[in-house]
Amino acid sequence: MLATLYPTEKGHVARYERDLKHSAEQAWAWLTDNGKLAQWFAELSSHDLREGGTMRFDMGDGAFEEMKITDFSEGSVLEYEWGEDSVRFEIEPRPDGCRLVLIETIRRITDHTPKDLAGWHVCLDAVEALMNGGEFLSREDEWKTRYEQYVEAIRAL
Repeated sequence: MLATLYPTEKGHVARYERDLKHSAEQAWAWLTDNGKLAQWFAELSSHDLREGGTMRFDMGDGAFEEMKITDFSEGSVLEYEWGEDSVRFEIEPRPDGCRLVLIETIRRITDHTPKDLAGWHVCLDAVEALMNGGEFLSREDEWKTRYEQYVEAIRAL
């Protein structure tokens, strides 16, 4: 299911939801443990997990972008800067597992926006597959499909 996109006073929001058949604790580990994080987003790592701490994005050329953690609640909320925007993960326990929510707050729609949206979509698919004990082999093909869908979704706004 594609993210729900909607306008706000300060731009737009993309909201993704995944109902997982795993505990909130397990889902939290996939967002914050660098060993697990590297399996679905190799460029991203967590440092000093607390409000005011940082997430680090490896630019691949020896440079790193430090992204400030702006909201944090152990086991349930992780929000950090994402360029001019922000990403927020929320985990809600459910009787049969948990709901993983990703909210990207987008100040300005650009040509890069559908790329980011497709990327987060594929990342969440990868997290779910890995949590289920599988692999996620077709990242590039899946991303291309999702990219086109998000281009259309943004046009419809």
